[in-house]
Amino acid sequence: MSRRCEVTGAKPSFGNAVSHSHRRTRRRWNPNLQRHRYWLPSERRWIRLTLTAKALRTVDRQGVEMVVAHLRSRGVRV
Repeated sequence: MSRRCEVTGAKPSFGNAVSHSHRRTRRRWNPNLQRHRYWLPSERRWIRLTLTAKALRTVDRQGVEMVVAHLRSRGVRV
């Protein structure tokens, strides 16, 4: 499973970890991904989405039906 949000497309970002002595080593920042199950009333079934915490709020605001319609218009299989 790739560490990517299905709604926002957020993925890990990369950079340097800088120690006290300013030695730099590569590190990665992972998005805050959550797997959440939503009831889709139009299809009378549950769907499971991998979302960031920000996308969870987006789904709460817009509604799961609208978000799923947007995903399908992008060609994502839900």
